[in-house]
Amino acid sequence: MDVISSPNACSVTTGGNLWRNKHSTKNIYHASFGVLKASQHKRTSQMRYNLLRLQQSSSNDHYKYIEDKSTYKKCNKKYVVKAVSKPSFDLEPPASNPANILVSVKNFLIAAFWFCYPYSLIAQGLSVISSSFLAVENLSNVSPLFFTGMLQAIIPQLLMSVYMNGVNQLYDLEIDKMNKPYLPLASGKLSYTAGVFIVASCLTLSLWIGWKTGSWPLIWNLVLNTFVWSAYSIDVPLLRWKKYPLLAAMCIVITMAYIFPITLFLHIQTFVFKRPVIFSRSLIVTVIFMSLYSIGISLFKDIPDIEGDKAFGVDSLATRLGQKRVFWICISILESAFGIAFLAGITSSYLWIKIVTGLGHAILASILWHQTKFVDLRSKSSIISFYMLIWKLMYGAYFLLPLIR
Repeated sequence: MDVISSPNACSVTTGGNLWRNKHSTKNIYHASFGVLKASQHKRTSQMRYNLLRLQQSSSNDHYKYIEDKSTYKKCNKKYVVKAVSKPSFDLEPPASNPANILVSVKNFLIAAFWFCYPYSLIAQGLSVISSSFLAVENLSNVSPLFFTGMLQAIIPQLLMSVYMNGVNQLYDLEIDKMNKPYLPLASGKLSYTAGVFIVASCLTLSLWIGWKTGSWPLIWNLVLNTFVWSAYSIDVPLLRWKKYPLLAAMCIVITMAYIFPITLFLHIQTFVFKRPVIFSRSLIVTVIFMSLYSIGISLFKDIPDIEGDKAFGVDSLATRLGQKRVFWICISILESAFGIAFLAGITSSYLWIKIVTGLGHAILASILWHQTKFVDLRSKSSIISFYMLIWKLMYGAYFLLPLIR
């Protein structure tokens, strides 16, 4: 290929042709013959030179191929060794980091805390304390025996409170995504499986602890609460009573006004003090007060949830009559409850009871009425804030009611 395409050979031939056109035939013949002979000699030399270069190139290429092949094998071998021997720390799961585990546990505990409705837990604990003091007749009754009996009631009651609120959240998940998206289940901060585990565990422990105490008033308290709040929340035929305004209100009233104070009073009166069943004046006043107050709470709690209740067919009084009308109905009922407690206090035979309970309930009623001026029924946060105030005022009443004699 180098010989045929050589530029030197082509130029000589072309030059010979030009010379032949300008001179005679003979001279051209001798000149051409000489040029051709010289060209032939030059071609032979060029062929030998190219052959030597070709052999040298082949030898070099062969050596280079062998060397490259060896280098490739070395490089390949080096790469494989690196891939196998070097550990990859980037593939470690994040959960293996102790800091991440602590953060996860912390977030779970916070979500579980709000899942339990802290304000309801406080109310439940104060209800146990208040109802227990209803059975106290004099200061000598406030003894280690009394506090032991009260502790026997508080622990299963708090666990039952978690069940009561938790089972409602489990069956209201879709409604809460619209009405209360900040709740742990609705926001996804707590998984549905974790919610089921918490609810089932608290119910089991509550019933087991109550049974181990051997107090029948306490056992009946836990059994009745389990039935009422299961019927209130669980969505199966003949249950899900929260869809019906009258039945929903009855569940709250029966629990707060009758099951809690009466059974817990009997737990201290009959099981702890071993006394006969005698209903004290303070117990009667408490039942009347809580009957009215729990009606107000049961009606008011549906006011901020009107949008979701309409969407899911929950027929509450607020969806029927409107938020504003139900709001003032609730205020009237709650003020009536404080009015009855005020009258019971000032008619006591003890002066200090008249002053403390009469003045105390009057202050609570005044706070409630004053705060109604700042409620914006168009703002869900304003309504919820006032709803929390209603619970806080009830906390105050729990301290005053046992004093009425």
